[in-house]
Amino acid sequence: MRIPWRGRRARVATLALSTLLLGLLASTLAAPAHASDELVLVPQLSLVIVLLALFVVLIFPVNALIFKPIFYALDERESRIQGARRRADHIQQHATALLQRYEASIREARADAEIVRKEQIGAARDEQALIAGAARREAEVRINQARSELAASLDEARGSLRASTQELARTAAEQILGRTV
Repeated sequence: MRIPWRGRRARVATLALSTLLLGLLASTLAAPAHASDELVLVPQLSLVIVLLALFVVLIFPVNALIFKPIFYALDERESRIQGARRRADHIQQHATALLQRYEASIREARADAEIVRKEQIGAARDEQALIAGAARREAEVRINQARSELAASLDEARGSLRASTQELARTAAEQILGRTV
């Protein structure tokens, strides 16, 4: 037997109603059994009617004062839990998206830094090559100047040595010969 009601209230109400009906059925079908003179297995019909009337009268206040607040609190708790789960899922998705964007920006920044580093290394190598080339050219110019100065000094020294050699040879010949040559 399936009842179209849904929720905890319906289940509790169904359970209470089925328990009541089962109790009524059991009390009406039970045959009197006498194990002893004081043992009564089937209560008096008037007592059962009074108890059932009292149960019916008390079920509404108990439902309003106890069951409805409990079920309301349970339903509210369930809805808060579901809301918290939805918010947690939303926050998790948002955090995952932020983390992915952060990681992508880090990768992009690293790639950009690597490009800039390579460009700077290339520029430094080019600058080093220019400076080294300029230094080589300047050194070659200075070496050539020094060579030409050295050659000029050598020519000048040779010329002065020739003149000095002739003068020394004449002086030596005059002293050896004892006369002017």
